[in-house]
Amino acid sequence: MKFIDESTIYVHAGDGGNGCLSFRREKYIPRGGPDGGDGGDGGDVWLVADQGLNTLVDYRYQPRYRAERGMDGSGRQKTGRSGADLELKVPVGTAVIDEDTGELLGDLARPGERLLVAAGGRRGLGNIHFKSSTNRTPRRTTPGTPGETRTLRLQLRVLADVGLLGRPNAGKSTLLSAVSAAHPKVADYPFTTLVPQLGVVDVGGQSGFVMADIPGLIAGAAEGAGLGVRFLKHLTRCRLLMQVVDLLPADTSDPVEAIREVSAELEAFSPALASRERWLVLNKADLLPEDARDAERDRIVSAVGWSGPVYMISGYTGEGTEALVGDARARLDALERESADNPAFAEAEELLRTRVDQEVRERLEAQRRARQAERAEQKHAQNDDDSGDDGPDVFYVP
Repeated sequence: MKFIDESTIYVHAGDGGNGCLSFRREKYIPRGGPDGGDGGDGGDVWLVADQGLNTLVDYRYQPRYRAERGMDGSGRQKTGRSGADLELKVPVGTAVIDEDTGELLGDLARPGERLLVAAGGRRGLGNIHFKSSTNRTPRRTTPGTPGETRTLRLQLRVLADVGLLGRPNAGKSTLLSAVSAAHPKVADYPFTTLVPQLGVVDVGGQSGFVMADIPGLIAGAAEGAGLGVRFLKHLTRCRLLMQVVDLLPADTSDPVEAIREVSAELEAFSPALASRERWLVLNKADLLPEDARDAERDRIVSAVGWSGPVYMISGYTGEGTEALVGDARARLDALERESADNPAFAEAEELLRTRVDQEVRERLEAQRRARQAERAEQKHAQNDDDSGDDGPDVFYVP
């Protein structure tokens, strides 16, 4: 199935049914009086997080949805039937944004979570509501109110505990396949990974955790170059980031430059995301002689001034991966305990997550507007070309 992580939909809640104008007319009951019933309420539109979905592809091809209208009222004080609610299923981890205002309406991060995105119209009143001692034959009713309409932007952000980032061909997919049951495509050319990949890491009898691999980052990614910036939003929910570096790149570049480049792009995309705890993972250690590994690690760490944890592994042979995932599991457990026992820490974590979400939404919105402006400029230039005189001049001589 095609992976779609962003889509725009138009939703219209059901209109309310109209009130009824009716008078009671029965044999032997003179002056029966008004008996017009109310209309029914319009149906609401809900989004529901479904654990069985992992893409928004359905909404790319069917973007318009409308809930059922409430039925009109009728005589004998009969109230019209309310319109049925419309439930739209989305993947767990979907953020819902109002396209017109840019407001974040909700974040469906748990299975079964529901979000009301458009309220149905209210019922109209029948004429029975307007009778009085001075108005015994009221001919007044009220119509149902229109249901809410909204244009929504759905953004899927995968739910993962640990996120892998780095240049193309750094070995992220190989690492993911080595520590989990995932089978991402692995090849020796850039951008083999085109969409995020998830794998559940089993840590020897302990509870596992989810690891995410996103397409590689290149210079200028924060401004739209390459693929990685489009998928960086999938790292916003990660508690721990791992920056994977190729110790012996095929282009013979210095790993130090790769670390600086990826760090700069992450900082440019979202400073709050860049402030997340990040580990340095030096991959493809099997290509270095054993007696040269420590010296190379010390050189890289010193050159970039890295202060966090550093691991030297080989995703291909599995060397060092067991210690890496074991320490990751222990760190995630420690963060969970700290959040539960320390309210100040939990509040700081929530504030950081809010900052990350805000910065990511602003960055994605800026990029979307830039793409729209570029397409409009290209269309304008094409129209100018089409309006030009391409053929030779023709003169008519009488």
